[in-house]
Amino acid sequence: MNYRQYQSLVAERNAVAEMLERIPPEQVISRKGASGRLAAIQAELDAVESAPRRPLSGRLTFDGRPVIRSHGMFADFGAKAMAAFSDTVAVLTAAKSGALADSGPIPNREQNQVLITGTALGSFGFEIEEQPTQLADFGDKTPVAVALEETIRLLESVAASDDELTDAVAGLDRRVVRTLKNFLEVLASGEAICSLEVDGRRFGFTSVGQVRNAVNRLADDNIHEVEQTFFGEFIGCMPASRQFEFHVASDKQVIKGRIGSDVSEPELINLHLNQPTQLTLTAIRAGNGRVKYVLRALPDWPDSEGKPS
Repeated sequence: MNYRQYQSLVAERNAVAEMLERIPPEQVISRKGASGRLAAIQAELDAVESAPRRPLSGRLTFDGRPVIRSHGMFADFGAKAMAAFSDTVAVLTAAKSGALADSGPIPNREQNQVLITGTALGSFGFEIEEQPTQLADFGDKTPVAVALEETIRLLESVAASDDELTDAVAGLDRRVVRTLKNFLEVLASGEAICSLEVDGRRFGFTSVGQVRNAVNRLADDNIHEVEQTFFGEFIGCMPASRQFEFHVASDKQVIKGRIGSDVSEPELINLHLNQPTQLTLTAIRAGNGRVKYVLRALPDWPDSEGKPS
């Protein structure tokens, strides 16, 4: 039972209960029918272990040359923009599961698309929502809900400082960055801006120039990645938040970094704390931002005989 079905039953139960209170005692047959229906509804609700979570919803609106106030939007632009936005969410979702290749079809794209559930007024756009069918499989947030929240965070970062952009793209698959850049290129070429609101959090571009600048900031020549090798030892790891600390032997610095999605068992690090090892990290920097380090593969720790494990 999805959220809307559950809420519909709750509303019907309340309506039938209210109607039953208004039926006079002498109308025995009418009261019996209403009581039977109320009992049946309550039985359906009692059979549900817990109330389904409301699907995460949001609003994606557009403004600029392709938009005619709140009346409508050019169809060719709207189709391209929504397709590019949907790709961004689907690619982010696939990347979170570790199933994303550098090119080719997006894995599980159909299941990881957002729904358009209505039009949003003001500037013209759409009400969007995660698919209710997914909610039964996830106790907390669905992968699509997480991707929608990540999308708004990425949009905020491309309009913020280099440090914030570096922090946002560190650990992301480069295909995610390219797909988001493609969405922004659709906006820029159409001389349009967008605003995204998800679960009460909102970000909106203020000008086409700001969108074009965001495109440039996501370009390959502005986001630099290089592999660096260090010798030292792990001194801490938080698997849940995918963060680590590594003490470099040569200069005593402590590197704090992020554990990439390619590492499937980050908790293994805590079995090898304070053990000397050689570590390869990806150093990422957007523009003139501070370098962020990402661990994309666990090192080979020597066993008790000094051989790599």
